[in-house]
Amino acid sequence: MEWTGLFFYLVSFLIASGIYAILCLALNIQWGMGGLFNAGIAGFFAVGAYASAIMTTAPSDKHLGGFGMPVPVGLVAAAVLAGLAGWAVAKICVRLKSDYLAMASIGIAEILRLVIVNAERVTNGSLGIAGIPRPFDGWVQGRAADLLFLGFVWVIVAAAYVVSQRLHDSPWGRTLRAIRDNEAAARAAGKDVERFRLQTFVIGCAIMGVAGGLTAHEFKFLSPAATEPLMVTFLVWVMLMAGGSGNNKGAIAGGLGIWAIWSMTEILTNQLLPPEWITRSSYIRILLIGLLLQFVLQKFRSGLIPEASPPIRFKGD
Repeated sequence: MEWTGLFFYLVSFLIASGIYAILCLALNIQWGMGGLFNAGIAGFFAVGAYASAIMTTAPSDKHLGGFGMPVPVGLVAAAVLAGLAGWAVAKICVRLKSDYLAMASIGIAEILRLVIVNAERVTNGSLGIAGIPRPFDGWVQGRAADLLFLGFVWVIVAAAYVVSQRLHDSPWGRTLRAIRDNEAAARAAGKDVERFRLQTFVIGCAIMGVAGGLTAHEFKFLSPAATEPLMVTFLVWVMLMAGGSGNNKGAIAGGLGIWAIWSMTEILTNQLLPPEWITRSSYIRILLIGLLLQFVLQKFRSGLIPEASPPIRFKGD
């Protein structure tokens, strides 16, 4: 019985880490490739989560919904609406420098997130949305459904990785990194810097929306607690920095590694700390994660798997 429980804890861990890997790949497109400091990840994550939940749930008098669409359609809607939200934010903020962009993006994205979670007629407010379906519902029951959902999540991780890698190695990706490294030189070469940045921001936000939709389908219930910046924005930035900004493999490795540490420290603090300290354990874990990040960046300045330039290909190769 213990081994069965451990096995399905591992399944749950891999589902969550896969979703974080998708978020890290999205942020890597924006920051690692484009140098865009998006500190409002939670806002676009929330747009995707609620969009997919509303599109796929059954009719309810508590929130907007009743469309009953298949889960893949909900995830497409999540990507489209989060991308549109990213486009609106980018039109306002994308010309700003990195630190000002961070402040503007977190402010606008938090307004967006709070509007979504407080629009009771649309999202049922703090009571959340229940009855969110998973793919393959009705095919299998019980624990086997978790295994199917695990495979579904990691297929999307693989697709996001392939897309990110193709973007990285393409002329578009090389232009984007040129803008990141020397904006003035890229402008002098005739590149439309604002257009490239706008595209980068929208693509990253769309992928973040897919991760939000997967989170809603994982728990089959969505409440404002699932979109808290601590669990989305903060952790994703730590994962990318530790794994290796600019490297898609590093983004996935950071998502797996930091989530493993976060999960294990939750188990340890719940077992070792006195009851009055358990409610504060998340802040202790944030401190530990911060110290770990300092250690990693001292030893590996570019993360565990640093960025590597794609090979130069000549005609005839």
